[in-house]
Amino acid sequence: MLPGEVGDLLRETVFLILKLSSPLLLTGLVVGVAISLVQALIQVQEQTLTFVPKLFAIFACLILCMGFMANTLMRFTEHLFMMITKLG
Repeated sequence: MLPGEVGDLLRETVFLILKLSSPLLLTGLVVGVAISLVQALIQVQEQTLTFVPKLFAIFACLILCMGFMANTLMRFTEHLFMMITKLG
């Protein structure tokens, strides 16, 4: 495998990690900010109050995005196997 191909593979891998994790991270961010705003409005500063809604929102997002994530990961794996068989 040429050094350029290794660099391309590393770049694709990092992009895949960002692509797969961004829906979950953005969901956690949006829910956390929304709950923080509500807490500021009602003046309840309980740190543990944000944990359960974030957990449920991220779990729901994971269920909704599971097909997209599995399909994307499967295509990347097939691409990786094609590169491996091309070497041999």
